[in-house]
Amino acid sequence: MPSLSPLAGRGRDPRRRRGRVRGSLSTAFSLLVLLCIGVPAHAVRPDEMLADPKLEVRARDISKDLRCLVCRNQSIDDSEADLAHDLRVLVRDRLQAGDSDRQVVDYIVSRYGDFVLLRPPFEASTWLLWGGPLLVLVIGGIGVRRFVRRQAVATVPPPLTAEEERRLAAMLDEKAGP
Repeated sequence: MPSLSPLAGRGRDPRRRRGRVRGSLSTAFSLLVLLCIGVPAHAVRPDEMLADPKLEVRARDISKDLRCLVCRNQSIDDSEADLAHDLRVLVRDRLQAGDSDRQVVDYIVSRYGDFVLLRPPFEASTWLLWGGPLLVLVIGGIGVRRFVRRQAVATVPPPLTAEEERRLAAMLDEKAGP
């Protein structure tokens, strides 16, 4: 049967061309995804940045460990919220005033509590925060175990009594009859 393709007879297979186009599109899409994922989102505005590069590096290191109180699971370094901006400025102001990294963090914790830390310390007041996931896992495991045991007991029917066996045999004989 002759081919109706305009490329037929010219030594080119149109299926190979489609394969190359699909390969190019998937490569372009993969590169686009990698570019979007691989770029960290820093929300630090140029007017916040310190002139001293060493202080700016210290400010960034501190900001990465402080939680944005608006965004919850985002550092103030990555958040664009106004409160995160205020905290970044506060960190930089404290560093310019001569505070050490520890003093800056302690100052912010004294104002906002341990919740402002992305990695809060393990203390009596935070044991539930640290042990909560393990506690939920243990309780869930106990619940699953109890459920499985109940299902195993519930699925095994009790054996038939002699009377039930006689009635079953009679019903089967009746069905098998003429």
